[in-house]
Amino acid sequence: MNLTRVLLVAAGGTAGTAARLGLGLLLPDAGVLPVLLANILGALLIGILTARLPKATGLRLLLGTGLLGGFTTYSAFMTGTVGLWADAPLLAVGYALGSLALGLGAAALGLRIGRPHAEVHPTGGAA
Repeated sequence: MNLTRVLLVAAGGTAGTAARLGLGLLLPDAGVLPVLLANILGALLIGILTARLPKATGLRLLLGTGLLGGFTTYSAFMTGTVGLWADAPLLAVGYALGSLALGLGAAALGLRIGRPHAEVHPTGGAA
């Protein structure tokens, strides 16, 4: 085990978890909205990061696995879904399916944004 790698993930995870809590504090009484926003924003940023940074870098461990892994949260997503189910089962299903679809879309968009694009010359050809 590489202690540096573990510490990078731990430092990033601490910051990401604090950021998610901060989002929840900014949007009190907003139900599952803070978790939904964190998961969609996190998916977008993870997509960009994945497209831009090589797999085995310390920065990717710090920002991807750590920061964004701590910012996004599957457990809060599931807890919110179960909480909605008791009072509004259709809303719970919509929240769960919408979260998955929006998260997948955001991650795909992040990958597209993050990938370098070929330069196009005025003549229409690639560089």
